[in-house]
Amino acid sequence: MPAASTTLRMLAVSVIASLTLTGCQALDDAGRTIGRAELVNDLAARLDRALELTYSADYQLPGGQTASIAQAQDPARSAYRYPGGQLTVTEDATTQCEASGNRTTCTLAAPPAPGSKPSVAVFAEAKRRGLLTPPLVVGMLTSAALDPAAVVEQSDTTVAGHHATCVDVSRSTGDFSACVTTEGALGSFTGQVDGTPMELTLSRYSETVDWTAFDLPRGAGVVDRRTTTS
Repeated sequence: MPAASTTLRMLAVSVIASLTLTGCQALDDAGRTIGRAELVNDLAARLDRALELTYSADYQLPGGQTASIAQAQDPARSAYRYPGGQLTVTEDATTQCEASGNRTTCTLAAPPAPGSKPSVAVFAEAKRRGLLTPPLVVGMLTSAALDPAAVVEQSDTTVAGHHATCVDVSRSTGDFSACVTTEGALGSFTGQVDGTPMELTLSRYSETVDWTAFDLPRGAGVVDRRTTTS
């Protein structure tokens, strides 16, 4: 199991274990906190499973803008498209593309180590441009589970024709709502992320992928910053 996924799941499990051993808590308080941790663990598992699937998802962003996520396996690869840019992760490279005027420049960096996932840091530009990726949502949910003052409420809904489990999270650091579909796709998100309002909603989900989704933009300039060893 990849290290990032294992760490998140162990965090959720450790929350449950630590609360079970805390005998001085009121029964109802302990029950609410344990339920919150279990819910986070379930949603994290759903989002994690999606990283092992082949699927494509389109998202509606504020102001009529759009974004998308595409994933495929054998070999594992993923592409995240957002206003003004694109992130592509393959076994050959981690590629960030940025459009400026009529020119697009793509910078190639080393791919994730075999058997591992991209670090959360590589999703920073996507987040800045409005696409909140599943690994970042998992981190926010886990952080909420570790916050004893957080209030988490669960509900169910349908997003783009797919059943989804939703949580409304209230914290001193900011409130947010997130929905995860049964398949494990991020269904929606609304709230504060690092002090910035963010919102996205799933508009289409498919278990098929257009293979051109992993191609670099046509005519893009390429800067290769991968290091090679002999």
